[in-house]
Amino acid sequence: MERLTKILIGALFGLVALPTFAWKPWPLPMDSADLRRDTLLYGGEMQTVAASGTYAPFWFTSDRFGSISEQPFSGNLSLYFGKELTRPNRWFDYSFGIEGVGRVDTKKVSAFLQRFYGHVRLYIVDITLGIKPQQYGNQDEELSSGGLLFSMNSRPMPRITIGIDQYTPFPLTYGYLEVKGGLTHGWFIDNVYVKHSYLHHKFVAGRLGGKLPVNISYEFHHAAQWGGKSPVHGDLGNSFRNFWNVFWARSGGSTINEQINAYGNHIGSQNLGIDVKWKNWKVSTYWQSIFEDGPVNIMWKAMNISDGLWGVSVKQTRWPFISSLCYEFINTTDQSGSFHDKDGLVFGGDDNYFNNSVYRNGWNCFYRTIGTPFITSPIYNADGSIATLNNRTMAHHIGLKGNIYGYRYRTLVTYAENYGLYNDGDALKSTNTAILLEVKKQFPKAWNLDFSLAFGADIGSQFGNSYSVMFSVTKRGIIKIKTKNEKLESKIKTKHNK
Repeated sequence: MERLTKILIGALFGLVALPTFAWKPWPLPMDSADLRRDTLLYGGEMQTVAASGTYAPFWFTSDRFGSISEQPFSGNLSLYFGKELTRPNRWFDYSFGIEGVGRVDTKKVSAFLQRFYGHVRLYIVDITLGIKPQQYGNQDEELSSGGLLFSMNSRPMPRITIGIDQYTPFPLTYGYLEVKGGLTHGWFIDNVYVKHSYLHHKFVAGRLGGKLPVNISYEFHHAAQWGGKSPVHGDLGNSFRNFWNVFWARSGGSTINEQINAYGNHIGSQNLGIDVKWKNWKVSTYWQSIFEDGPVNIMWKAMNISDGLWGVSVKQTRWPFISSLCYEFINTTDQSGSFHDKDGLVFGGDDNYFNNSVYRNGWNCFYRTIGTPFITSPIYNADGSIATLNNRTMAHHIGLKGNIYGYRYRTLVTYAENYGLYNDGDALKSTNTAILLEVKKQFPKAWNLDFSLAFGADIGSQFGNSYSVMFSVTKRGIIKIKTKNEKLESKIKTKHNK
């Protein structure tokens, strides 16, 4: 893993280190003549949920960055102010945002920041500081069940990220080879078990094809929980040396387990994708693997090759009634076999995804899984435990999206079979069929308010049967700031009219 990581990081930094070769074979879009104006945005949203079961339906609460409560009755109010990136052709651009959420449900009243960040793009390098919802992976952005390693299921955490956010042409390749990548240091502020632990995440990606109708992409993600203070082991190590061990997935730390294996709770994913584009159509196929044990092999040589996410996404712009269709199959039941070691022999199995003996809350933040939501979040644990109790799951997922005479709709249907953990037998075996139908419509005569009505349902033994409706009202707009010339022109026009 260390050797592969060095090669990939070297290729990424090579892109930044070769600006002197930025001539025609490096088709960057930067142009100082970009005169587009910056705009400030504002927004607000009110949501109410009413459900018949013990919990709100799965697709009401999952993949929404933890903003909607799992309780059957809840209400949300969110307010947003910020600026998006608006000048992709300039050498400098920036964005920022602040969004506060207030929530009331059947158990408590809470308030939290969903966004509080600043972002700067210098040349091709992006720097982000703060709390910002972020997607990673090559899955469909709107209809997917979420990435295997990083989904939209948990609340975002504070982080510092530096890298190249968007695919960018590599020098001297005429745009046929593009790369991106980044390095993140974050803070787990939920403090569920280990207090004040850190997030480490780095990724590199490459894409071949450029403007050709077929593109092939590959991504490598490595993430880890590390540091902090454990109620059992005490100080787990918070120095730069500890960080360096985490970066290269080396052994270290204060516990025997971390001295024998790698320091921290490590998890990763490799993503392979193929995009085919022609005229008004785009078809994408993608495969995401998962690994928790070393050594790391290329994805088709892994011991747990049968585990992963496989998807196909079809998008077209010719007929608005059905603009996007997505199908995914997710499997995490293999985990390299049922035994890690037995009778003195190490088999390397029982990977026990999203669980860890030191970081007992596992790959979760605010009791929600950071990765695929089909590995059940601890927030649903009936016994109040903080560990992941169901990480062996198999799911079929379908998404559909379109626009029918101004009524924008999105529907998700998922069937999941769950097998708990290895050695649980059938004790935690369950099934669930999750359904979402969401319709939105903007009404210009009603102050451009956007109204949304959604129906959701869970049918099965995992969460129990639940039927629910969600009503939302959203207002978004632009804060217009006049330039000096525009203010002068306005005064002259006013005097002329008088």
